[in-house]
Amino acid sequence: MRLIKSTAIIGSLTLMSRVLGLVRDTLTANFLGAGPVNDALVTAYKIPNTFRRIFAEGAFNAAFVPLYARRIEEDGEAGADNFASESLAALFLMVAALVIVFELTMPWTLNLFGAGLGREALSPNADFPQNLSSYDLAVIGAQLTMPYLLLISLTAMFSGILNTRHHFAAAAFAPVLLNSALIGVFIVAGGAKWSQPLLVLYLCIGMAVSGIFQLSLVVWACRKAGVRLKIKRPRLTPGVKRLFVLGVPGTLAAGITHINIMVSHNISTAQAGAPSWLNYADRLYQLPLGIIGIAMGVALLPALTRHLRGGDEKGARDSLNRAFEIAAFLTLPAAMALAAMPEFLIAGIFERGAFTQADTQATSKALRMFAFGLPAFILIKVLTPAFFARENTKTPMIYAGLSAIINLGLGYYLFVTIGFWGLAIATSIAAWVNVFFLTRILLKDGNFTPDARLLTRVPRIALASLVMGVGIFYLSGYYSDGVGQGLVRSYGHLILVTGLGLVLYALAAFTLRAYSISEIRSSLGRK
Repeated sequence: MRLIKSTAIIGSLTLMSRVLGLVRDTLTANFLGAGPVNDALVTAYKIPNTFRRIFAEGAFNAAFVPLYARRIEEDGEAGADNFASESLAALFLMVAALVIVFELTMPWTLNLFGAGLGREALSPNADFPQNLSSYDLAVIGAQLTMPYLLLISLTAMFSGILNTRHHFAAAAFAPVLLNSALIGVFIVAGGAKWSQPLLVLYLCIGMAVSGIFQLSLVVWACRKAGVRLKIKRPRLTPGVKRLFVLGVPGTLAAGITHINIMVSHNISTAQAGAPSWLNYADRLYQLPLGIIGIAMGVALLPALTRHLRGGDEKGARDSLNRAFEIAAFLTLPAAMALAAMPEFLIAGIFERGAFTQADTQATSKALRMFAFGLPAFILIKVLTPAFFARENTKTPMIYAGLSAIINLGLGYYLFVTIGFWGLAIATSIAAWVNVFFLTRILLKDGNFTPDARLLTRVPRIALASLVMGVGIFYLSGYYSDGVGQGLVRSYGHLILVTGLGLVLYALAAFTLRAYSISEIRSSLGRK
């Protein structure tokens, strides 16, 4: 019940952020479409976001949270806060140095992310000289966004402290501030009639400024929760050494994965528009991934750590079973919907302004391929906390590396043979390979034993999702003429079809006994 409640808090606030993110993406499609200018924006965003996931949200927090939880139990809150202060100083030094290096070398290091961006001049306008290229625009934008990396890395650490102490709301709400800031930039741009390159640069500034707001929020929440951190000079204390021992394999795992994403993005820049199409598809499948997978992972790691610190192996296995079950119940219908009606969704959400019907068709190819990998992306978020809670960051690193090699090799081959959407196919296949090996190790070590409830529920959930998928496939075809024909009509048809799909899934799941009303009532009750 506690896991479901924590996931619900994080998931509901993440939903708010993702809905605002969808609004932001809709505005991006309307103002910038899918061309060389938006390719530059996507690349500028990619750099701080990639390294944020490597150093902050992924590896650092995966190592920090179990150690911080142990310090609370062994040394009390004062001792834990002292360890957090030492960790904060080390994180600040490491990330600040990285930011400075990138700022000074961006005209050259951008080739790691966007070597294929056009060097020819964009259409001249009053805001910029005639020789400004897509690559030049990405360089300037990336330099403006890099401070965000430092701010969001510190935000991630304070969020880890809050999550360990079971205060989930502020950390989950922080991304709302990012999307709100960028939506605000679009609102101003609509009135000011900025050119597309100028809008890109203001969006990059907006991203950096949002980092200040996000960090301020979680620092305030920590102080309110009684956390007392001190400003310290960086030192290699025993606690920091242990953090690095655990964090380096996690950093390598995250680094391999995200460097692989970086290379895949770099490959996609060889085809004009491909980075934008992949990014729009990525943003849509990230909606359920963020709400379900990230929320589940954030809530599950402290829960598993508590069980294991108390010697309750059975409790840890039960938590993993229920997390697997909840993930299946929420993920399989989402994946089925994305695979059954990608054109319908993309046309309804994005197809207006600078985003054309041809962009819809291209983005739909990638989204359908990402949909097949969505359950795997979320299961990775569920399975890896079972390793991190046991202070085992090496095993996920190994299989993340294997997954990255498959993704890179297969992605390049498919890009050359069938086009940009081959990169999405490779990403999905690589994710399933990762899930296979993580599950195999957990089963072998006895850290995950599927119980009878899980084994009987998952097939029923899958069948209910299939019933819903068939239903919305025909519904989306029937109402397809209404999408892409104005904002109100498009959204009306989207809401109608997705609403009917939810009703159909709920009825099928209840009929097949995938879930019972009493269980849902029990999960949501105060007790």
